[in-house]
Amino acid sequence: LQRLLRRGFQTSACSYLNTKAGVPKPSKGKIETLNYEEGLPPYEIGVKKAWNSWNTTNLKDEGGASEILLDDMFIRKFMIGTWHNLIVSEITIKRRFNIITIGILLNRKFSPNQAYFLLGYTEELLSAWFKCPVKLEISTVKNAQRDMFYRNC
Repeated sequence: LQRLLRRGFQTSACSYLNTKAGVPKPSKGKIETLNYEEGLPPYEIGVKKAWNSWNTTNLKDEGGASEILLDDMFIRKFMIGTWHNLIVSEITIKRRFNIITIGILLNRKFSPNQAYFLLGYTEELLSAWFKCPVKLEISTVKNAQRDMFYRNC
């Protein structure tokens, strides 16, 4: 106890020195293309770029934030597994009232029949799991490297 009291409790001022975390660093001799999500630094989330999950559980005195977070993680993993090698950008999940809306941007490497099947399959399974309507909003791009280009690193 004496040793603990002698050591005391030390604090230091917050100096924001590590503002480079999450910012892509250029490598020597290699040019990497970045999309809009990767091109902006993380401290501009909510200012210049939007959140990937929209719900009201993050407000003060709202319950169920951890359950919603786990549900969103499950939805993202399920979407990545179902639409394997087709998803080009981040998956956006919006919760309005009792409806879950999922927005994805896909590469155009599949037939329309496959897209309609996967769309119905995804909506039906997620609706059954979450016991609420799930709607998918799908957009496609022809060339992901060219169409998703924001800036070079």
